[in-house]
Amino acid sequence: MKRWLYLPLALVAVQTFAQSSLPPAAIQIKLATLAAPADKRDGATVLGYNPNKELVELRKGTNELICLADDPAQKGFSVSCYHRDLEPFMKRGRELKQEGKKPDEILKIREAEVKSGKWAMPKHPSSLFVYTAKEENVDLATGEVKDGYQRGVVYIPYATTESTGLPTSPPAPGMPWIMDPGTHRAHIMINPPAPQGK
Repeated sequence: MKRWLYLPLALVAVQTFAQSSLPPAAIQIKLATLAAPADKRDGATVLGYNPNKELVELRKGTNELICLADDPAQKGFSVSCYHRDLEPFMKRGRELKQEGKKPDEILKIREAEVKSGKWAMPKHPSSLFVYTAKEENVDLATGEVKDGYQRGVVYIPYATTESTGLPTSPPAPGMPWIMDPGTHRAHIMINPPAPQGK
């Protein structure tokens, strides 16, 4: 009989842990902007999560970058920052993912919508920066990260190997290459070599 008395307490403990796993807005902002170049961090707009785990604007920025906080519903730690003109592309991807669409479905839907003129990709090269780390190397209380890894992407819609001179795979570690050439999501990948032992 007594064991049932502990069940509500256990549920409360689990709920409290789940709620505490979401950092406060200031920490989310600090972590999210780690993906941005250092001179862009203070002026970036930051999207993060409220206590209901809904994506909201945590800070209105003054420059061209939008930073996205780590998604508490996903395993691992990953934050990103991208040029504001990529927001229609990024936002549509988030919407379709929330609808339960699979990655290949998202690609096809966005491609069709761009071709139909429902929304547009930027006409100029636009950057995306991604910063990742192991969960155990992220301090959610202070916003400090150890051994993080940053990579870059430059979107150039409909660019090809011929128009850029880039190969479709990296010729050497850290060298740029083009992914998805000829499509609305064509982009240059720039993946620095990971630190040894990572």
